[in-house]
This record gives sequence, C-alpha cells and structure tokens, in this order.
Amino acid sequence: MGLQNFDSPYDWSRVAKFRQLARCHEGGSVDLSVGSPVDPVPESVRTALAQACDAPDAHGYPQTIGSGELRNAIHDWFLRQRGVDLTMLHASVVPSVGSKEAVALMVSLLHLGPDDVVVQPRVAYPTYEIGTQMAGATVVKVDDVTDVSSWQNLDNVRAVWVNSPSNPTGDIIDSRRLAAIVAAARAIGAIVLSDECYAFLDWRGARDYSLSEHRTDTGERPYADVPEAIDMSAVFNSAPCMLNPQVCAGSAHGILSLYSLSKQSNMAGYRTAFIAGDDDIIEDMIRYRKQIGLIIPGPVQHAMSAALRDIEAVQEQKARYHARLDTLVHALQEYGYDAHMPQGALYVWVHALGHDCWEDMKRLSTLGIVPSPGEFYGAPEYLRFSITASDEAIETASARLIAGKAA
Repeated sequence: MGLQNFDSPYDWSRVAKFRQLARCHEGGSVDLSVGSPVDPVPESVRTALAQACDAPDAHGYPQTIGSGELRNAIHDWFLRQRGVDLTMLHASVVPSVGSKEAVALMVSLLHLGPDDVVVQPRVAYPTYEIGTQMAGATVVKVDDVTDVSSWQNLDNVRAVWVNSPSNPTGDIIDSRRLAAIVAAARAIGAIVLSDECYAFLDWRGARDYSLSEHRTDTGERPYADVPEAIDMSAVFNSAPCMLNPQVCAGSAHGILSLYSLSKQSNMAGYRTAFIAGDDDIIEDMIRYRKQIGLIIPGPVQHAMSAALRDIEAVQEQKARYHARLDTLVHALQEYGYDAHMPQGALYVWVHALGHDCWEDMKRLSTLGIVPSPGEFYGAPEYLRFSITASDEAIETASARLIAGKAA
C-alpha cells in the first residue's frame, strides 16, 4: 500500500516571513520556535564517541537491536532512574534513529491502516497525526486522553497516543490517570503509545535544580551506591512512567514507551532514542526495522550508553532549563501574557493576546522574537516559546518583552 498522503499545518515555511522580520531588529533575532538544543554535549558522551570511532561496529555493521552495552545501559537506566525492571514486565527494547522516526513510523510498524482508529490529544506534537495519516489509518482527536469515556467506546480503536510531559502544554499526567488509560485500552485491545521524552524535565514543586542538593559534604553523590531496585525517579523528580508497575499492573502487555536523549543530554544531532515495552510487539517491529535499515551508528550507540549513565550531566542541563524558564515566564507575564511555569517539558504555552497566533507572531517579530504558532499543535489561539536557546538569547528576549510592553 505504501506511505499515504498526509495533511498538516505543521510547515515551518509559514514562519519564514516572521523570521525575516525578526532579523531586521536592530539587535538581530531571537528564535524561540524550534526546540533545538544549543548547549554542550556532555564530556562523557564526547569521550565515548571518540573512543569508539574505530571500534568493530564502526567499520562494520552495527546491530539494529542495539549493542549488548547499549541494551544493558537502557535496562539499567530504567531500573535506576525510572524504578522499572523491564525483565520482570516481559518488556524488550530497541533503539530508534531519534524519537521522531519512532513516532512517525509507529502506526505503520503496528500494521494499522484503513478502518483502524488511532486516538490522540487534540493539542499535541503534530507527528502523531502525520504518522497515523501516512499509515492510512484514521485519526481521532480528543480534548483529554485521560477521559477514557471519550474514546473507549469508539469503534476500531487500535492505539492511543499519550504524551506526558506534553509538547506543547507541559502538562503531566499522574500515575492514577495513566493506569486508567492502560486499563481502558487493554479492555478494547488497543495499544498505549506513551511519548515520555521529557520525563526528566518535571518542574512541579521546583525550588533548586542545582547539583548541590544531591551531594554530601565530601562532594560525593549520595545515591552513587543505592540498591538497584530503588526508584530514583523520586530523586530526579521525573514524571510518571507508563511502565511503572503501579501503572501497568506489573505487565508491559499492550504498552510501548518512547524516550529520547535529544533534550536532556543535548544529543538531537546524534539521533538517539529508544522504544521499550511489550516484547511481542517490539520483536515484530525489529523484524521490519532490520530490513529498512533503521540503525543507530555503532559509535553513537557507545555515546548513547555513556549518556544514559551520566545522570549528573542531565541534572546540570535541567538546572539550565529551569533558570531559563523562570526568566522567560516572568518576562512574558510583564509583556501581558498569562504565562506560568509549565509542569514539565521545555516550553511556555500561552494564549495569544491578539485574534490568533499569527497576529501575535507579527507583533513579536517587530521585537526580534520568533515563537512557534499554536496552530502547528492544534490550537491557533496559542503560542509556544521554547527555552532551548542560550542564556544570553533568553535574557535578550526577556529584556525586549519587558521593554516592549513598557513602550
């Protein structure tokens, strides 16, 4: 059948004219639209990449399923940072070439097509819808996927997309509501697709994300020798995982969790992500992924393993993001937006001051600022501001917002 046509407002060429206007500002433009990291890749990652540049899986073909080192690192990461023993859940893993590849091809690799329905949030990352359309399946959007009554009685529901913390809103779904989604999906034979790529970026109850609170008087990390079974998500204040035993009732059946290192380790260009969950579904996907050639390069697999183990670098990056969010939220409030610290993720989601997002895009471009139009995410009355920009850029944008309102 091949890939089907798709129809989406998610077209960055529509933002080009606002970028051009913003560049005309005396101080140049500050682009807060695309969430592309700008901070350094952790030293541990760069060292691992260099050391593996002439490894056997560099000059030879790497494994689609991931090297033994990488698979062990993913399992260990789930156990130590998410409180999830994948083996006990009968779950398997497979690395993906970035999370976007996994999202876009997910419905196709699940063998869904005409007459099959995929449920997703109405306001969401646009690739969920695009991937469903490319598979030829039907998209059904609901205001709130945690309201299972809005989709569990629909005909032919085969999969449900869940994104927590959400792009673009930052909303986080608690364990109780995640468990309700799993139970409802299993009752109708649907697969839960859980996009958790911002899980470590949880800002609820945030006070201080510096590393000092996680060190002893000697400078050592107090959790360095914790038992493997301890749920470290409490230490790192992460959003609940769909594969947590309390959520999935002790089984990965019918659940796939997607995770990415793009934002937390600044590795977007490395294309490092993975899928974990129901071993039967994953094993079937692997068969196809091998034939398509969806493989992370061998040296990058080594670098990914290092990143999964370097939680200190993640905490340092988290501190940067939190400080930028705090600065930008304050400035947006001063300008007149009803802005607030998101529960999670990397974006400030605000209602437009004008008639719609495009009116605000034009006004902000005169300040040299470019956010994302909410229409891309299903809400044309909103704007999304990304904080994946340098400290200097965030400070510059914030100063312009405050001065712009005063003027």
